[in-house]
Amino acid sequence: MTVAQQHPYQWLEQALATIQRAHWQRTLKPITSPPGPVVTVGEQRVLNFASNDYLGLAGDERLVQAATQAMQRYGVGATGSRLLSGHRDLHRELERTVAQWKGTEDALVFSSGYAACLGTVVALVGRPDAIFQDAYNHSCLQQGAKLSQAQVYAYRHNDLAHLQELLQTHRPDHRRALITTESLFSMDGDCCPLPELLDLAERWGCMVLVDEAHGNGVFGEQGAGWVQATGCQDRPLVQVGNFSKALGSMGGYVAGRHALIAYLRHRAPTWVYSTGLSIPDTAAALTAIGILKQEPQRQAQLWRNIHDLRAQLTQAGLPLLSAVPSPIVCLPLRDTETAAQLEPALLQAGVLAGVVRPPTVPTSRLRLSVTSSHTHDHLAELVRVLAQFSGVYG
Repeated sequence: MTVAQQHPYQWLEQALATIQRAHWQRTLKPITSPPGPVVTVGEQRVLNFASNDYLGLAGDERLVQAATQAMQRYGVGATGSRLLSGHRDLHRELERTVAQWKGTEDALVFSSGYAACLGTVVALVGRPDAIFQDAYNHSCLQQGAKLSQAQVYAYRHNDLAHLQELLQTHRPDHRRALITTESLFSMDGDCCPLPELLDLAERWGCMVLVDEAHGNGVFGEQGAGWVQATGCQDRPLVQVGNFSKALGSMGGYVAGRHALIAYLRHRAPTWVYSTGLSIPDTAAALTAIGILKQEPQRQAQLWRNIHDLRAQLTQAGLPLLSAVPSPIVCLPLRDTETAAQLEPALLQAGVLAGVVRPPTVPTSRLRLSVTSSHTHDHLAELVRVLAQFSGVYG
């Protein structure tokens, strides 16, 4: 058979078969109820430990009202790029609010956190430059690094000695250098050693980009994030994050110096060539930041639940992947086959939780997300169910 005779899409079935053999196949679970600690999947009511709605804001009536009122005034979609027809005063109000909240000179709002990370990396470095990235960085940072065409060097997860070795060997060969890291790592639940990382960056003349996607609302005063919690707000860095987790809405942002934001307005492709953030999402995110500042009890309750769950899991003899307390609590699993079987079994037992497998992560794990909306009884029931599957943990 010649190349011209081959069906051009035949390879798709073969690729899907490979995915199935490796137990990497994924399925969708339709949630038919509002967000919360208990949700309906299909027709079954289950405990929800798969949500990133850390502060319980996604279903808050105030966000719903803010989104509704904004739609009544502006409509739904922004209709175009912010540089053309898509800019509203609401977008700029959100940017000023983010900058004040994050302690920076200015901010820029994107249509998603993924777009904010990817577009910023691509704008800051290019072919003559280098990126030094944590090996466990989220896909948005890793894909941004590939698209930038910069030389990429991955350092072992949170291993600053390895980063130092790479900087010493490779930094002199490049025009500019960017170090990228998450603050709270989304699939492991641990945090980057940010002050020490910034010390290294200063020593070697590197920019630093910190993705606060999961740190916002969790760490720092008024939930301002890991940068604020570690006392690094006044140090030179690029803060990136989103509104789709603890803030219960959608969209992303970059916060930093005036010069950085002005530059990104001209050079970040995912901002320049994308439709502006939708009107209801913009209004909801703006309202969420206000609630976060006014209601510190949400963050305090989140941390009580974090410590409560970790204590109960330890008492039950269940292994924890990380010793660092955070709302992302992971339990190691034996292998991908076990992981593939565990997720539907947990759902049948009344628990919705994330079972994450390669290639998303190096090794399979059960990923639990704790929120401020969970009660002690919710946590106790979760641990009771997990203990029934004691043979699956690695």
